[in-house]
Amino acid sequence: MTDYQSLGYDKIFVTLDGSEMQQKVLDRAIIMAANNNSELYIGHVIDSTALETAGTYPTELIDNLKQEFLNSIAEDIKKAEAEGSIKKIEVVIKAGRIRETLKDEMIDVIEPDLIICGARGLSSIKYALLGSISTFLTRNAKCDTLVIK
Repeated sequence: MTDYQSLGYDKIFVTLDGSEMQQKVLDRAIIMAANNNSELYIGHVIDSTALETAGTYPTELIDNLKQEFLNSIAEDIKKAEAEGSIKKIEVVIKAGRIRETLKDEMIDVIEPDLIICGARGLSSIKYALLGSISTFLTRNAKCDTLVIK
């Protein structure tokens, strides 16, 4: 018989996209990590597709976008660290194509047992071209996926 403690999550990965849903998704991830006394990995991919089309992009631009993202979650990180029941908090920011970067450079490396993402972050044009990131994650992840609506 399985005890309920072993059904919890040890490594939670949350992917944030900078959309208006980001706060709600991050709040839920922090609660889940605190409730499970787990590690929390916060992932963000800077979509370089448009930049690649231009040929090259200045690293300064990527650095500025990274800093903007870190600033947008700084208060939440402080609150989560003060919570005390989250074992570890790590922010991972990469530039690249969203799907490949999420899967190959973040999820496959971290190997979480829960992924948390928002239901809808892409613009309707990108959504029509790329499909949903949340759908991609639920179909391709080897672990549970929680989609926040």
